[in-house]
Amino acid sequence: MTSKPHFEVSRRSLLAGAAAGAVMLGADPKAWATQVGDPWSQARAIVNRLSQPVSFPSRTFSVTDYGATRCSLVSSSQIWNLVPGATSTSAPVWVQGTSRLSNPTVFQTSTQAPGSYDNYGAFTAAIKACNAAGGGTVVVPSGNWYIAGPITLLSNVNFHLNSGAVIWFDPNPANYAKYGPYNFGSNGNLVQSRWQGNDCYNFSPLIYAFGQNNIALTADDNTAVLNGQGGTPYGGSTFQCWWTWKGNAGTAGFVSGQPSEGTANALNPALVSTYIPSTAPVTVNLIEYGTSTAGTSTSYTKDPSYLQNQSEAYYPLSLRIYGIGHQVPPNMVQFHSCTNVLMLNYQITNTPCWQHNPVNCRNVVIRGVYANSVGPNNDGFDPDACSYVLIDNVTFNTGDDCIAIKAGKANDTGYGPTQNIVIQNCTMNSGHGGVTIGSEMSGGVQNVFVQNLNMLNVNYASNPLNIALRFKTNMNRGGFIRNYYARNIKLPNGINLTPGYYTPLAGSPIPKNTVSTNQGGIITFDCDYSPASDNVRIRPPVITNINISNVTASPVPGTSTSCYQAIIVQGPVATDYNGLTSAPAMSPVSGVTISNCNFGTPVNTATPYYLYNIQNSSLSNVIIAGQTYTKSISA
Repeated sequence: MTSKPHFEVSRRSLLAGAAAGAVMLGADPKAWATQVGDPWSQARAIVNRLSQPVSFPSRTFSVTDYGATRCSLVSSSQIWNLVPGATSTSAPVWVQGTSRLSNPTVFQTSTQAPGSYDNYGAFTAAIKACNAAGGGTVVVPSGNWYIAGPITLLSNVNFHLNSGAVIWFDPNPANYAKYGPYNFGSNGNLVQSRWQGNDCYNFSPLIYAFGQNNIALTADDNTAVLNGQGGTPYGGSTFQCWWTWKGNAGTAGFVSGQPSEGTANALNPALVSTYIPSTAPVTVNLIEYGTSTAGTSTSYTKDPSYLQNQSEAYYPLSLRIYGIGHQVPPNMVQFHSCTNVLMLNYQITNTPCWQHNPVNCRNVVIRGVYANSVGPNNDGFDPDACSYVLIDNVTFNTGDDCIAIKAGKANDTGYGPTQNIVIQNCTMNSGHGGVTIGSEMSGGVQNVFVQNLNMLNVNYASNPLNIALRFKTNMNRGGFIRNYYARNIKLPNGINLTPGYYTPLAGSPIPKNTVSTNQGGIITFDCDYSPASDNVRIRPPVITNINISNVTASPVPGTSTSCYQAIIVQGPVATDYNGLTSAPAMSPVSGVTISNCNFGTPVNTATPYYLYNIQNSSLSNVIIAGQTYTKSISA
């Protein structure tokens, strides 16, 4: 330990901003709008509140003082990478080795040398010593460092990487079921987590904290890298890696029938009705098979489905045990039930699942981070059930949504809504959605402010940005979205020009292959997201008070078009409801105002925008294909 100051920030701005941000942001949209006057004043209050979210004593703890040792690297021909297709318009493909690896900032060709020193003990000892001393900064010097286990932060600790420091996390899942505080026998020693909106015990996230206060993960700059090695085979396998678990044919070597998220798991037994309240509009049969009668399919035992089904059946957390034997890959960074959190300046890559996922946290800032991971489900930043979050000057290059705001799934809504979020000054190089709400949002999302974004769509030829602003829910997720404001968003290279039609359920009034909610719409409201994926459909979503202005889209290079359609609104579909009691009210999407936008020319000029089940909404000075629209919209 040294007393030389290394990282220190003041709490004065946090405390001053708290008073400004303490205005109660009411739930009712009309009352809220009247109360706050200029809604962007609330965004400024949130930014002020979070201007200095953490503070640490001027003590440093170098990991080398606790035995940390650098590693050397070796080339590997077995690491999986997603590379551009054979032609400029081909879909990207998964390859092993160095074939067509043209961008060293994305692709991984090396890993730690055999026999590298495991720094789990040294990193953990430094963090514990820092915490015990009353706080400070744990420093990882430049160089390569191997760790076969998670980094678990404690209160008043800033875990800081110097320029050029690269941490290589071992890719073997078993190493993230060794150190958790909950011993579940053959499942391993696990941590309390949330996975895609549902609570469980699972593998530890690679960087984790639970119930801590005043914590930070920081770096000097983006040359400091956290490498999850999601595409690196483990355990002697020549192909099996975290990304293989996704279970998509051709993804990182997956072959049908192998254990994966998409494969039935015999370790998951039939559900019981013990915990289902008598008043609930569901039965075990509905949860497992989507009907009131029993079926024979074992699809409900797939790990992601089974976890969601446990929530639908009101299973307590104590029975939701995953880890070893299950294919539920942990998120890379998950801070759970923490207060005053900062993530700053590092680069993150090759993550097993979502890159960042704060859960039930308050006062969260991510700034200057390069979220650079293009594997399956590699969302960039997904806050879930969090209050007061600032996402500022972050660059995204992702294998899924750049930002996706979550709020629990099914009955896991006890942490409440996600609220009071500011997203600003960010760059989206690629991804499925630029800024997405959902789909896991059963607890609701409110008071979201989005401004000054550049959605560059740099991989337009082979892996384009699918949607700029996306609202994604369905009759299973339900929840609400309200008090959303977005302005000053530029799309200099357009978005995906190819439609991605969704498949409605049988009996739906929506004809098949007619609504492109999956891709191609600059602004897309999708209240019928992938309806066949959920057996239980009992929660109608409510979307209201959405305000979007100053979105500008230019053509995709080499074309004259900027999107497939400018605006897509797929409101709730009442026929999807399958509960065992009468359906609740179905609210149309309402209170949407889109103004002062130029969406360029869509491919589908015959139907430049699509509307279903929307009311009390309007376009004002909206230009599409050279035509200006100022009108009320409803359908």
